[in-house]
Amino acid sequence: MKSGIFLFFIKRAVQDILNNRFLNAITIITIALSILIVSAFGLFFVNINDLLDSWRKGVRIIAYLNNKVSQTEILDVKKKILQIDGVAAAQFKSKDEALKQLKERMKRQAAIFENLRENPLPDIFEVQLSATAQNWEKVEILASQIETLPEIESVEYGQQWIGRITGIFNLLRFTGSALCAVFFMASVFIVANTIRLLFFSKREEFDIMQLVGATEGFIKTPFYIEAILQGIIGGILGIIVLYISYVVVVSNVDQGLSSAFIQIRFLPIPVTLLIIACSTFSGWLGCYLSFKQFLNT
Repeated sequence: MKSGIFLFFIKRAVQDILNNRFLNAITIITIALSILIVSAFGLFFVNINDLLDSWRKGVRIIAYLNNKVSQTEILDVKKKILQIDGVAAAQFKSKDEALKQLKERMKRQAAIFENLRENPLPDIFEVQLSATAQNWEKVEILASQIETLPEIESVEYGQQWIGRITGIFNLLRFTGSALCAVFFMASVFIVANTIRLLFFSKREEFDIMQLVGATEGFIKTPFYIEAILQGIIGGILGIIVLYISYVVVVSNVDQGLSSAFIQIRFLPIPVTLLIIACSTFSGWLGCYLSFKQFLNT
């Protein structure tokens, strides 16, 4: 019996959508556009976060030795670095080896080294971090500890660009969150107005149904189902458009360039389902607010 009534409500909701195609189409398209923009931000943040994670895992601290360190003291310096908590490995690279590698990488600019009388490069240690120390705060602490060693002249770990990229990412995340909230409210507003128009167009029908004994729940349920269907259809449509755009963009990006930085991936299934759930909730909330205002008037 209950299943039969529920099917009746669904049929009635679908019939209302078909009878008011233009109005419902505008609502669904608006929801789809909102979901498209929100999910596009989500796709951007997912891949940027992956990129930051890959950079974090690849962070190396370069410790520059001062000129007073002799070859016999290098082993002692390495032991001191390895004793620091969070250091996984320390590889010594002499200035002669560094200059040789530099010449190999700059073969086309070989004239630069022709009049070079002495090696201007310092001896260095490439310090690899343990898995537990691969975050920005711990990297800074480790760099400071290594720099306090008397044999170390200075350290470098890309602190300037790391700070800038992290700051830009945090700003974009805040902006994206604000835009997501705006588009969510816009979706709720559009759904609420659509349902409200349907209420007023069926005011006389409501009065007749109440006179013959129809309960408030019997009258409301089809409209809730209609709003939820609008949210579901709009959410799925927005995700489909985003996926098509993602496939087109990825297929036209140079694969070598993509793999050199990060493998671009689509939204994970849990995130996709969460977005559709939020779209569905926006439909339900719009209907709820419409009923609340309609009953007050």
